[in-house]
Amino acid sequence: MKIVSLKPFIADCFRTNWVFLRVETDDGLIGWGEASLEYREKTVAEAMLEIGRNLIGRRANDIEAIWQDVNREVYFRGGPVYMSALGALEMALWDIKGKALGVPVYELLGGKVRDSIQCYANAWFAGAKEPEEFATKAKAAIEAGYKGLKWDPFGSAYLDIAPQEFVKAEACVAAVAEVVSGRAELLIEGHGRFNVPTAVRAGDMLSAYNVGWFEEPLPPGNLDALADVRRRTKVPIAAGERLYSRWDYVPFFSSRCADFAQPDVTHVGGISELRRISDMAEAQFLPCCPHNPCGPVANAATLHAAAATLNIRRLETMATDVPWRAEIAREDTDFVDGCLTIPQSPGLGVDIDLEALEKHPYQPHELRHYIGTLTDIRPDDAGFIFKK
Repeated sequence: MKIVSLKPFIADCFRTNWVFLRVETDDGLIGWGEASLEYREKTVAEAMLEIGRNLIGRRANDIEAIWQDVNREVYFRGGPVYMSALGALEMALWDIKGKALGVPVYELLGGKVRDSIQCYANAWFAGAKEPEEFATKAKAAIEAGYKGLKWDPFGSAYLDIAPQEFVKAEACVAAVAEVVSGRAELLIEGHGRFNVPTAVRAGDMLSAYNVGWFEEPLPPGNLDALADVRRRTKVPIAAGERLYSRWDYVPFFSSRCADFAQPDVTHVGGISELRRISDMAEAQFLPCCPHNPCGPVANAATLHAAAATLNIRRLETMATDVPWRAEIAREDTDFVDGCLTIPQSPGLGVDIDLEALEKHPYQPHELRHYIGTLTDIRPDDAGFIFKK
């Protein structure tokens, strides 16, 4: 079973673009991977072609050997572009192997330790701007079955935050906290926006609302500064989505900068690397809660990693998405009691409809995090993907 082609596909999904990789073998099996690197989609698609040049004719079963060879032969290794391309390739090869053997991928990882994984909702807040709008959206998400809600209430702030923005951010947190109290966990996203004193001040404010964590309070790049924020605040800190391998996670754990590790299955190079990082976290008695805001293939890959990895404790889930997600992807998972079930189909349990995908070609999108349009992430007709 040899690799005969690798082809990237890019599809618009309103806020960004999904980037999928289709790998085909000489016996006609197709594997799908995902490398959705937000706002740099064409860059990562080209990287997939670069790493694929030397893979034609390789045995598709040799997943670990291919991973190690690609990682070695990208001389300036690491970083989000090549690791995302490698992650998509690794997912696709697991998908092929599972299909060839007629089993779900988790069976190839040692079997499952759970039938479903607890989820928290992202993107439940689409379109909200004012505290009462966030409260209304939060109520709808709770009624849809979610038991954890995450969002960034800090508007367009970067490094510092103006007094009026800070007051509004707290009002939004208070409004949502009242809705979810006793019904769901409240998680606050920072998107790496603050300097140390502002992050500490924000953390102190959040401590009054019993939040589960404050995510990425600082820009990436200085783990000692993040550790300083963790020491000085009462709220737990979550971070790690902008680290790209187990080697990046060595100083993350040694600096004791966070309470939750958040590797992304795509950006760290695939399913096996996500599991390795989760094992590293387990040795520190820290839960692994994967970053998972992208598309259907990455979601399926993360579910299989969670199925076989006890220390993956909680999973990010895009609660709402574009209506055409269901047209493009068949996803073998259900939403039950606040959890996503583990796919049972051979391979990853997700199939992509190329005809539907090609109806939504690449559209350039810009980062919204610091320009005041952060919640404008869905079209008006978007709805819940998974609900009870």
